[in-house]
Amino acid sequence: MREHLNAWVEDLAELTDKVQASEQFQQWLDVQSKFHDYSARNTLLIKLQCPDATKVAGYQTWKEEFDRQVQQGEEAIWIWAPIITKKCPGCGNSPSYHANTDCEYDKSDPTDWSRGLVGFRPTSVFDVSQTEGEPLPELATAAHGDSDGLVDALLAATADLDVDARLVAPDEWEHGSARGVCERRSPTTTKPVIEVVERENQAAIASTLVHEFAHAELHFDCDDEPERACREVEAEAVAYIVSRHFGLDADNSAFYLAAWDEEAPDTVRDRLDRISRTASEIIEAVES
Repeated sequence: MREHLNAWVEDLAELTDKVQASEQFQQWLDVQSKFHDYSARNTLLIKLQCPDATKVAGYQTWKEEFDRQVQQGEEAIWIWAPIITKKCPGCGNSPSYHANTDCEYDKSDPTDWSRGLVGFRPTSVFDVSQTEGEPLPELATAAHGDSDGLVDALLAATADLDVDARLVAPDEWEHGSARGVCERRSPTTTKPVIEVVERENQAAIASTLVHEFAHAELHFDCDDEPERACREVEAEAVAYIVSRHFGLDADNSAFYLAAWDEEAPDTVRDRLDRISRTASEIIEAVES
């Protein structure tokens, strides 16, 4: 079994190499780079106005950069946009506001002032669900295949793996776009608690469970933030190996790995022993 596991990790490393150079992956990265991160305040405003929003952009951005049109009758989502312009070194205002204040700064001409944040203005954005047009490139990252009984077998193996795990209905899910989490210890058993959102694709649920099992085994007490991408590589590599062992198609995991870590192939090889050992433990727990 160990020889098979090691060979599969090597296969995954080579697959990830190909993904990083693929046209599909590069197109996906290009699109993702055009969606800006929002402040906590703006994120709250977006969720209050459109709770199911996933990707938001301005009217012209949707039209000019994505070839999509806001559908007629859609209501705008209002957020605060930063105002960046020439900024007075004394009072911090723009030239027009500076002229109407009591600021006495006159050591340099306003045309020579550096640009900076001088305030905020309300601006409108729209979620992708409010638009129509050219589809955005997506990456299929879920596992597929005949997973008959595998989810139940994984849940039954939690005692041997020393974790608590449960499936959560979508309407009760509290972890945003994540498909699974391993974030806390049970107050009664002190074991890591794994939660995975229910969906129709049983193979994807199984793959997510294994991914979180790997986190519980390898990373639960690790708080080193620079290790985040490497930990995701390890967990997804374990999910790939276990899924493949049970006959599931998990090749698309390579997209996930490449998105997290620019050095994914080398990382996978360097961590081969941890990955294969953890995959072996999960497989043996399920099969027993």
